[in-house]
Order: sequence, then C-alpha cells, then structure tokens
Amino acid sequence: MKSAAVEPAGTRSGSSAARERTGTTAREARDVRRGSRRASAFLARRSLATHRRAWAAVIVATGAAAALIGAFAFVVGSLLVAAPPVQRYAGADAVVAADQKVSYTAKPWGGEPQTATAYLPERARLDRSVLAAVAGADGVAKAVADDSVPVATGDGRPAVGRSWPSAALTPYGLAEGRAPRDATEVVLDAGLAADGPAPGERIVLRADGRARTYTVSGIARTGHGGDGPPAVFFTEPRLTALAGHPGRIDAIGVIAEPGVGPKTLSEAIGAVLPENAGVAGSDRGVRVLTGAERGEAEQVDALGGRGDRLALLGSIGGTVLMVALLVIASTLSQAIHQRSGELALLRAVGASPRQLRSAIGREAGRVSAAAALLGGLGAVPLGLAMRALLTTGTLPLPVPWWLPPAAALAGALLVALLARPVAMLAARSITRLRPAAALGAATADEPSGPGRFRTVAGVVMAFAGVSSAGVATTQSGQAAGAAASGAALSLVIAVALLGPRIARIALGVLGRPLRRAGGVSGFLAERAASAHTRRLATAFTPIVLVVAFVCVQLAAGPTLERASDRQASAALRADLMATGGAAGLPAGAARAVREAPGVTAATGVLRSAVVLADREAGEPVLTRLPVLGVEARGLSGTLDPRVTAGDLDRLTGRDAVAVGADRAKSLGVGPGDRVALRLGDGTRVEPRVVAVYGHELGLGEFLFPREALAGHVSAARDQVVLIRTGSGAGADAVTAVRKALAPYGGGVAVRAATADDVRIAPPVPDEDNAMIVIGVGVIGGFALLAVVSTLALITIGRRGEFRLLRAVGTGRRQLRRMLVLETGLVTVAGLVIGTAVAAVPLTAFAVSVAGTAPYLPPAHYGVIAGAVALAAAAGTLVPGASGGRFVLGRGVR
Repeated sequence: MKSAAVEPAGTRSGSSAARERTGTTAREARDVRRGSRRASAFLARRSLATHRRAWAAVIVATGAAAALIGAFAFVVGSLLVAAPPVQRYAGADAVVAADQKVSYTAKPWGGEPQTATAYLPERARLDRSVLAAVAGADGVAKAVADDSVPVATGDGRPAVGRSWPSAALTPYGLAEGRAPRDATEVVLDAGLAADGPAPGERIVLRADGRARTYTVSGIARTGHGGDGPPAVFFTEPRLTALAGHPGRIDAIGVIAEPGVGPKTLSEAIGAVLPENAGVAGSDRGVRVLTGAERGEAEQVDALGGRGDRLALLGSIGGTVLMVALLVIASTLSQAIHQRSGELALLRAVGASPRQLRSAIGREAGRVSAAAALLGGLGAVPLGLAMRALLTTGTLPLPVPWWLPPAAALAGALLVALLARPVAMLAARSITRLRPAAALGAATADEPSGPGRFRTVAGVVMAFAGVSSAGVATTQSGQAAGAAASGAALSLVIAVALLGPRIARIALGVLGRPLRRAGGVSGFLAERAASAHTRRLATAFTPIVLVVAFVCVQLAAGPTLERASDRQASAALRADLMATGGAAGLPAGAARAVREAPGVTAATGVLRSAVVLADREAGEPVLTRLPVLGVEARGLSGTLDPRVTAGDLDRLTGRDAVAVGADRAKSLGVGPGDRVALRLGDGTRVEPRVVAVYGHELGLGEFLFPREALAGHVSAARDQVVLIRTGSGAGADAVTAVRKALAPYGGGVAVRAATADDVRIAPPVPDEDNAMIVIGVGVIGGFALLAVVSTLALITIGRRGEFRLLRAVGTGRRQLRRMLVLETGLVTVAGLVIGTAVAAVPLTAFAVSVAGTAPYLPPAHYGVIAGAVALAAAAGTLVPGASGGRFVLGRGVR
C-alpha cells in the first residue's frame, strides 16, 4: 500500500522538467516584452530628436487646443458660481421676494415628462399682506416693505425713488438734516446732492407724472456703493402712491434680532408665510433669501442673463470641442502620415506592429504632455481675458481659488487623452502591413483617394449637413439656429473626410490658370499638388474650417439685424420721437403731446417681455420674447405693422393681443383665438387674438395694449413716444412738442424718429458683442493658428522634395515662386470651399428666420480673406524661407 502511494522517480523528474520549461518560457516572454518596450522607447527617443521641427508644429496646435478648452472651462465655471452682488440689501439679514423662476412640464414624443425652466424678465411682486406675517415671525426685529420707482431730476439725471424706512436695508444714515415728514419732502443720496441742493433747499423731480418741486429735508450716506443710480427717499405713503401698485410690494427686507442666525431666521419666516403670497395669477411661491442670495432680489434678471450666456457659451463650447478634436486629429495624422515611408521601412526590417504602435504612442504621449503643459499655462490668462469681456456690474464673475487649476487641468487632460489613440490610429495602415508588403509601401506613391471608409463617412456627413440645413428652413428661432449650426459642422467634417476628392476637383478648376500664370513655377506647383492631393486637402481643411465658422458667426447677426431694420423702417410712420432718458416718460406724456398744435398722432411705447411655453422637436421649451405695449388710439398714424388679418383698432383693454404671422402659424391661432402666455412678472394670461401682422421681425412677435402690460412691468414708463406731425408743420411742430413736454422737466429730448426707436431688437448690447468677440476672435484665432501650424508641418515635411528639385536644376527663385503659387492655390481653394460650406446653413437660417438671403458686410469678409491669406503665407513661406537657408540657398549637400 505504501509503495502505491509513492510517485515513481521518472514521473517526478518529468513534472519538474515541465515546470522548469514553463518557468523558462515565462521568463523568456517577459524578457521579450521588456526588450520590445526598450526598443519602442529607443525608437520614440530617436524619432523625437529627428522630427523635432514637425513635432514642434504639433505641440503648438495641440497646446492651443488645450488652452482654448481650458479657457472655456474657466469661463463656464465662473458663470456657474456667479451671483448678483449684494448692495441695496447689504444691511438686511434676509430678503423675502417672489420666486423669479417659472417652469413648464411636458412629455416629449415617446419619452418621460421633462421640465423646462426660465427666469422672469420683470419683477414678480408680493401681496402686501405678507409684510405683517413676516414682521410677526420669531427672531424678526424689523420687516420693511421695499418698493422703487424711476426718478429723474430737473436736469435729467436718473435716480431711484425709495421709502425712507427702507434706507435701513442698505443701510443709509443721515449725514445732514432730518427724515422726510410729508409728501413734499425728500432725503437725497449724498452722491446726488454733491454740488446740489442742501437741506432746506428745493429740488425738481419727475416720478409718476409731471415734474414737481420737493424740499430737501436731509442728506444720507452709505458705505455700500454700487454702479446703480443714486437714491431719493420719500415718505412711505408718498412712495407707495408713486409706485402705483398699493396692494403689492417689490420685496420685504428683514432685520433680525441680535443673536439670530441666517438659517434660524429663514426657517422662522418660512413657517409663517401664507400660500399664494405672490402676484395674482401666478403659480410660484415665495423665497427667503439670505447671505449672497440677497443680491438676486436686487437684480431680478441677472440670473436669467446668466442662463442665456451659459446657453450661448455651451453652444460655442460644443463647437470649440469639435474644432479642437478636428485640429488635433488633422495635425497628428499629418505628422504621422509624413513619416509613412520611414515607418514602412522599420516594419520591413523587422519592427513588430506592437513596437511601432508603442513607439508612436510614446512620441504622441510625450508631445501631448508638453502641449498640455503649455495649454494649461495659457488657459488661465485666456480665461481671465474672456471673463473680463463677460463680467458686468449686475453679474460680476468670481474666480474661486480652485477654478484656474481645475480649468487648466480639464484642457490638459483632454488633449493628453486624445493624442495617443489618434496617433496610433493614424499609423494603423502601416503597422498592420506584413514586412514584405511594407518594403514596397516604403517607396510607393501617396494614395490619391480618401479610402472607402472615409468616403462613406464623408458622404454620410455631407448628407447629414444638407439634411440639417433643410430642417432649418422648416424651423424658427433657436431651433433654426441649432439646425444651421449642426449643418455647418457636419459639412466641415465632410470636407475633411472627402478632402482628396475635393482637392482633385479644385485642381481641375484652378490647375490650368495656375500653370498659365506661373510658368515653370506654376507647372511645378500644379504637379506637386496633383501628386499629393491628400496633402493639399490637409492644407486647405483648416482654412475651410476658419472661413465657414467665422462666416456663420459673423453673418447670422447682421442678417437678422438687417431684416429687422428693414421691417422696422417700413413700419415706422412717425417723424418725431420723444424720450425721457433712463427714467422714461409716464403715460400722461403721450396724451400731452397729442394736444400739441401740429401733432396728428402720438403713441407711447412700453417695452416688456413675455414667456411662451412651447415645444421644439417634442421637447418643452420656455422662450422669453420681447414685446411692445402700445395704445390703439392713433396707432395707424405712427406704426404700420402690416396687418394681414383682424383689426388693430380692437387692440384695447387687458384681454387683447396681436400676433406676428409666423408665430401665429406655428401656434395655429388667428383672430378670435386665444393664446396662453406668461407676462413679464409671471402672471398667466390667455388674451384673445385681435390681429395678425407681418412686420414681426421689426416689431416683435406680440403687440399688447399698453394697459395690459403696465401693471406687470418693473416700472410702467414709456421708453419713447412716437409722434406724427401734419404735413408742412416743420420746426413749429417740434417747438410745440417740446412746449407740451416742458412740465415733465429736464432730460426730455425730441428728435427725428428712426427705426431703432421701435425695433424690437435694439442695437447689439455689450454682452452680445462679448459673445461675438469670444466666438469669432478667440475661436477664429485658434483656427488661424491651426492653419499656420498645419501648413508649417507640411512645408517642413517637404525638405526632401525641395532638395530633389534643387538637384535636378530648379532655381531658388523658381522654388520660392512655386511656394507662393501653392500658397495662393491653398488659400483660394479654402476660401471658396469654406464660403460654399457656410452658404448652405446660412441660407437655410436666413430663409427660415428672416425670409431673406444671408448678409455679411463686405468689409468683414475682406478681413476674413486677408487673415486667411496671412496665416497661409506664414505657415508656408516662413518655414520655406527657413528651409531655404539650408536647401534653396546652398544647393544640395
């Protein structure tokens, strides 16, 4: 039995030998892998040293991409944490205000219910009964009703009217004099009183009607300044009468008892707030704001503006990401492609596919690390510059300590993660060849076609771009803009994929003129381009990108503005206008003007906005639309909206609205139907449509009776009064109008009426100009840098070609002229193709939104063409001249 349990000696020796062989095999495999890694590392080091000029061009392009991505991350992060500054309520421990956010829930096609939100453009007010409830809450020492009205001094300086009890919320303190005691006395902000009236003296102020004279009872100062207008303090009863909404208040400022913290105070106030304390017809609640949130009650539309800018930055940021990906892929692919002969030779002499892929990946990894470092360093100053363009007094953009490193890291990581797989993908056609086949590939001509996969993908992207442009023609507003942007991006990608085929078409058109105009140099340029269509396509693709992108960005705004201006000019019948400056004019001003000699019609124009709940592609959306409030009396004498159905004479009362033709079509409404809207303060209304009109680009998509909007705006003041005078009235009518408005004090101006006075979209504000600078300047500059780096990379890779041409007798001047002609060929081809790519989505957008052809100021296009030509020359001629010191100038070495 024991002998049966003992393993035979032969068996033991066989098992040991097997284990030894297995261990030897494992060690050999590890040694092979280690040797392969060492070989790959050696190849990567040698290649980086040999091709340092080419990799330098790649580092510049990818580093710029990292900087741009990081800068956008910087600005978006700053906007996400931005909040209005606390100035007016700096002395309050809490502020009670109506919720400024509205929502709309709908179920998309075949999906779960989704909710869209938007901020109201006008202040939503509280019921005055809330004041007593808040004052009785535990821990509240004082609750103050805070209303405000626009005020203008006798010489036209703007100010804001407040009640004297609300001075404690800032806080203001009396520096001279005493508090106002009756409706004829006021306390002035020290900034307004400088070089002005002293206590006991008189001042002329315009608030709710004609200018009145008040006695200055005191001067107040505060340690909390701001960019807003100075304050004028009335008694509380007088301010309530001036505000014009006695049953409602703007907000409630709360001062806590000693020792009561913000959280405890907020909970105590929230416990006593009644339901439905907001404005009648609203479905929103009441908010108790403490700490930094108090600023939201001061600047009610600041967060709405932040949301708009975030949406625009998100759209531009998506384009930035796609542009960066395209530039990184194009530059790295070209750098690898120019070494295809070298890689094929290495494969032919025994380098394994894994070794080649590892070597290329190591090179790309080191290059991307350098680019990430450069990009991270550049992202912070570029982000700070973009932040300076976007920051405003009502919404300053903060820079928390964590934001600069986080933004730089985001851009650096994205570039670092993309570089290695892109480089390895670009080399796949060589690394997967067998050694025998690779020996032939090392000396083979460059393939002239893009390959089956690229061709199919390019056709698909071109079809997607054209289809998206077609969809844009059937949409309106943001949906049309989004579809047009998608079309432009799809078409640019299609050009990149189908580049060699497009290059052959371009050569068929431009090749013969190039040969005729350039002589020997033209012949050389045309032959070089024909033999390397892939290289030509790589050269003009970044030009197509910059031209298409910048043209779309620069043409969209002028197209809409031009169409809007034309419609506003066609609608305007008034020949004069009157304005009261920043404080506006009360409703009585228009009535006074109508009674002036020589005036046949006068219409006050009140500007506001509404919120429309709708669906776009099945998704719920809330759109804020600017609107005008007008008086039907005499409207035909000052404005002609071009009514196509209904009657504008019925635009009276609080239950009427006129709708633009395109919006009426999209909503499926006409005269007699009702349309559901939210007014600027969130009040739900369903006015009856009394007319449909055609000039909606000029006058907006809705026209309201003035009285329908007056109770739902932050200040019911007319921005302008449109005036129509009789024929031949001339200067006498102007004098009569000024005399009629004289009781309204200084600051009232009368001048000739222009389309800007009624156009629903006034001249581009600073915030939109900042977006244009970011979208065109920053991204366009990056794309131009990509042009330079790509062309420089191509030129550096042609040193062997230049040496060969010099060896066969080509003169230095002929080669330089050849480079100039090639630069012209690339520039013209890129400009023409880029313009054609931009024309497709722009035409679709212009037709759908404006009903006109797209428009780009010729001077703008001239700047684009000049910048592209300079970038192309810098990318081709400068490296060529540098190479000339070693090749063209000294012959063959």
